[in-house]
Amino acid sequence: MNAVIETIKARRSCRAFSSEMPSHHLIAQVCEAGTWAPTGHGKQSPLIIAVSRRDLRDRLSAMNARIWNTLKVQRGEKPMENFDPFYGAPVVLVVLADRKVPTYLYDGCAVLTNMANAAHSVGLASCWIHRAKEEFDSVEGRAILKELGIEGDYEGIDHLILGYPSKNIPAPLPRKADYIRWVE
Repeated sequence: MNAVIETIKARRSCRAFSSEMPSHHLIAQVCEAGTWAPTGHGKQSPLIIAVSRRDLRDRLSAMNARIWNTLKVQRGEKPMENFDPFYGAPVVLVVLADRKVPTYLYDGCAVLTNMANAAHSVGLASCWIHRAKEEFDSVEGRAILKELGIEGDYEGIDHLILGYPSKNIPAPLPRKADYIRWVE
């Protein structure tokens, strides 16, 4: 079978990471794969922020956890205390995209998908984490972008956390029988 298809089929989300930091070289390879994702009209609306600095990673995690708990309370659920929505991963790749480009949301999702598959192909584990929109639409999130010198009308698409797994990743679920509908 084709190596790319094998990678796509073998990649799973990881929710338990070791504290070991991947090399800059591996992180850069994953990010570069994101830059080759298809984008509407070739506009390349996304921006990738590769965060391996612990204080910023922890700040993003705390913001994300507050948003997650707010959503849980709104649904009538109990909030989670001391929850790290990044599951201990030492690296967070934040994908933003320029809202002025009509395909920005799809473009950002394609970047995240490419990076998840690339991470698996270089021996790293990953997981797509939501709530970046809420993070970077907040006052604190906008302040972080300003601190990083990022200007423009960017929306947080999502995060991809990276690292080495601290335990085995579950096997994939079987694909549903009617996933593909042929029209011939």
